[in-house]
Amino acid sequence: MYNCRMTTQAEIYKTEGDKYEALIAREDYQGNILKTLREITPLENRLVLDLGAGTGRLACMLAPHVTHVRAFDMSEEMLRVCKQKLVASGLTNWQVDIADHRKLPVADQSADLVVSGWSVSYLAVWNPDTWREEMQVWLAEMKRVLKPGSFIVLFESLGTGNESPIKLVHLKNFYPWLDEVGFQHKWIRTDYKFESLAEAEELSRFFFGDELGSKVVQNNWTILPECTGVWWLSI
Repeated sequence: MYNCRMTTQAEIYKTEGDKYEALIAREDYQGNILKTLREITPLENRLVLDLGAGTGRLACMLAPHVTHVRAFDMSEEMLRVCKQKLVASGLTNWQVDIADHRKLPVADQSADLVVSGWSVSYLAVWNPDTWREEMQVWLAEMKRVLKPGSFIVLFESLGTGNESPIKLVHLKNFYPWLDEVGFQHKWIRTDYKFESLAEAEELSRFFFGDELGSKVVQNNWTILPECTGVWWLSI
């Protein structure tokens, strides 16, 4: 099972921004994330909050299309890279801040869209005894910061190295909770396209672990299949 190395990934988020970005830059080479967001809600004239922004995967994708994007993460290292990318874009309609998902430095009912990729689920994973309470606090915060009728859109793994979706064991609480509180969902492919087999192996092994790194080599994958769930809720 992949995407399960939580302790190691937590360390990566604190210290390995550039190498993490090297991996993420290869993801979703077919552009399915932006296409799916547009199917859920218009992006133009929106003030967007990106939670757990990391190195700016979603924030940088959205900045050219929205009025303003605010990128939040707990990791200063991730946001260092995110800020570098946004500066390099030449755009000025963005802000980057350290913040917890459950307590955002955002005015009441001021945002039009919340997006979060591969991040909100950590509230459940890293708080096994209080995960339900943590998720409810987070949802209440979303209702506070979003204008009525606005959307939350979450992206989360349904298997890296898989051609069709699977439910990951470490997210066993997270998936059903989303259904309980009314999220709709679908799944998309967000395959990685690497420049070489050596790069595919190195970056897959770096983040996902040796099992997936070996599978990449065995299958001669320069395109690494990945299934991603998309969940959305109107507030």
